[in-house]
Amino acid sequence: MEVKKVEVDLSLAHRLLHPRHVVLVSCVDKAGKANIVTLAWSMPTSHNPPMIAVSISSKRYSHQLIHETKEFVVNIPTMDIIKETLLCGRTTGRRYDKFKEARLTPIPAKMVQPPIIKECVAHLECKLHQQITTGDHTIFVGRVLAAYANEGAFKREKLDIKMVSPVYHVGEDDFAALSPEVITPTL
Repeated sequence: MEVKKVEVDLSLAHRLLHPRHVVLVSCVDKAGKANIVTLAWSMPTSHNPPMIAVSISSKRYSHQLIHETKEFVVNIPTMDIIKETLLCGRTTGRRYDKFKEARLTPIPAKMVQPPIIKECVAHLECKLHQQITTGDHTIFVGRVLAAYANEGAFKREKLDIKMVSPVYHVGEDDFAALSPEVITPTL
């Protein structure tokens, strides 16, 4: 049976790449006041040196903060804090203290000024290496200075999805979790 291909509106073309892993990026202003932004647009860009990229709209408050302070932390949330994750993506740090509003706990990071989020399962502390403007977003590439996870969450060089339930963005306010079944195909 042949499947018919249908056009997708170009303004929604990026959704063909969803679901996408969700991260909570913490950053600070020049005075050290912390903020959080929820993102589904992140990816590793280099093993050596370790680098991570996040793509943020130029309209977002966190965009301004990372541009100014040159540091950020990529925090990995789980389905246990899905409501808090959504709240951090739906409110602005210009007017609200997202840590307080979402009842999340800031903990001092090891190498950078922005705090880690205690309720998240893993953290990658980054120093800005490069930023690239791509239309209405900026890609912030950060060199990972420190990376750590909750004990037991990272086993055999990967996140243990039987223990941890990472958050995936489907679109709009919809999220999904991975099945804990892991398949290793043989060739």
